[in-house]
Amino acid sequence: MSNNDKNTSSGLTGAGKVVTSTLGNTVGGLANTVGGVLGAASRGVGETVNAATGGLGKPLGDGIANVGTSVERGVASVAQGVKDAGEWKSPKK
Repeated sequence: MSNNDKNTSSGLTGAGKVVTSTLGNTVGGLANTVGGVLGAASRGVGETVNAATGGLGKPLGDGIANVGTSVERGVASVAQGVKDAGEWKSPKK
């Protein structure tokens, strides 16, 4: 390990990384939970609409399910960014 690596992992910087990592992982995990619940709920509502209305309501049911899945994926992406920031990782290009 070089001196530069030692300096960024010890002292105040090391303590800051522990705090931000814990906070980032907590916030990211909660966001994933909320996104997952929203995604699952919207897919359930979409399936219910499809089952109750048959082919007539299928576009609406599929639309509801797709919106929920998109929200879930968006929240998961933001949550991963929060986790990465908490671990002081650079954004992926």
